[in-house]
Amino acid sequence: MTATVVERMPRASAAPTSSRSLGWLRERGMGASILVSAISTAFGVLLLTATAYIGAMLSADPYIGESDTLAFVVALLSALLLGVAIYVAAIVTANTFATVVAGRTRRIALLRLIGASARSQRVQIARQGLVVGLLGAGIGLVAGLALAAGGVWLAGSLLGLEDLEFSVLRPELVVPAVIVALTTWVSAWAGSRRVLSVTPLQALGGAVEKTHETIAARSGRNVTAAVLLILGAVLLGLGIAAGLVTPLGVIVAFAGGILSFTGLSLGATLIMPPVLRLVGRGFGHSATARLAAENALRYPERSSRMAIGVVMGVTLVTMFAVALESTKSVVAASGGGEIDSEFAAVMDSFAGIMMGLVAVSAVIAAVGLVNLLTIGVVQRKRELGLLRALGVSNAQVRRMVLLEAAHITIASTITGLVLGIVYGWAGAQSLLGSVPVPPLWLTPTFVPPAIPVWPVVAIVVATAVLTLVAAVTPTRLATRVAPVEALAE
Repeated sequence: MTATVVERMPRASAAPTSSRSLGWLRERGMGASILVSAISTAFGVLLLTATAYIGAMLSADPYIGESDTLAFVVALLSALLLGVAIYVAAIVTANTFATVVAGRTRRIALLRLIGASARSQRVQIARQGLVVGLLGAGIGLVAGLALAAGGVWLAGSLLGLEDLEFSVLRPELVVPAVIVALTTWVSAWAGSRRVLSVTPLQALGGAVEKTHETIAARSGRNVTAAVLLILGAVLLGLGIAAGLVTPLGVIVAFAGGILSFTGLSLGATLIMPPVLRLVGRGFGHSATARLAAENALRYPERSSRMAIGVVMGVTLVTMFAVALESTKSVVAASGGGEIDSEFAAVMDSFAGIMMGLVAVSAVIAAVGLVNLLTIGVVQRKRELGLLRALGVSNAQVRRMVLLEAAHITIASTITGLVLGIVYGWAGAQSLLGSVPVPPLWLTPTFVPPAIPVWPVVAIVVATAVLTLVAAVTPTRLATRVAPVEALAE
């Protein structure tokens, strides 16, 4: 009889957060995760529709209809951009669920105390991830189809292609929705890994984040991160070397970039703290500034999860900007220092389209920062309540949260700019290294890294705006914390 009661208690306690009851969708972080899935799916639907529409246009052209080269290039580029968007969404989702699990530590520990297994709790969170993915993918599919239909109608009107036979409802448009739903599910499973380390004794505490010492001792994850970083760097080098012979070297370099950045994401808890510490010295020595800097460093797991999304967004935008600017510099060198006005117009238009597409991934990363910063403030109610009880004013609490957001975004921007310049140059060199450039028409061609000024300025300004936007909700929530209520939790 006792065994039966113990077995049933975890189910009863878990009911509010199980995948059968959707009350957990009101928790902080879930709405933003659905939004991330929806954006990724809609982006995929739009990319596939645009690719198919361009293919239909090319097929209808009497001069280039027989050639499939341009259509193949457009399809390949769309696939790469979709893969990047889903990759960013997966990391953001995994970080979100990891933060949510940290906030549920006490609840999970209580369930462990009365007999629930860690695996059952992790399976439950993975199911929630699947529900979030399905909801987001469904919303994104509908929104993407609506936007695609409007875009096709607008393109037909502007280009005079009303007679072009093209159907927006295509079976392959379901593919992005399926991929995003499955990716969100897997990301939730990956983000819930820390459930395995929650002990019943932690039922006495609240949200528990791992300290720097604990993270440094995680040899398995750190070794994996180091291996991926080294392997990615080697592939980047091989891609650049192969690019001196064939433009296909860019594929090898792309694989190296993905592997090296994945290693950076896994090892962010060791890589980002030194950057955060360096940035923190520029905030002054006031009590609020020092407290904000210490909060960003005290628990590197939490701050690194917030930072890595912004690093991804800045890296992507900078990478494409540098690659395109480097390409223009090579063309300018081949023309004696000047670029043909028509070719420059085409390059600028292509650059604008590419930057707009890449900006979608940056938006996904920005949503992740706002989401994680908000969750972090909610989970630190006891800490903020203690500060209020010790005499810290509302203005000081708001300033502390704003400085924390600025601390993380500035460190992320610096890291992303450096990585973006390296990846952008590697991509341009691996693609153009084997292309003969006049007037000498000699190969290999060295592509000097060119850093565009205005895109970099735009990135810095956008980061400043993101800091302010990301801090709005958390600062409002932080000042609503009543000291007595917070300390009573």
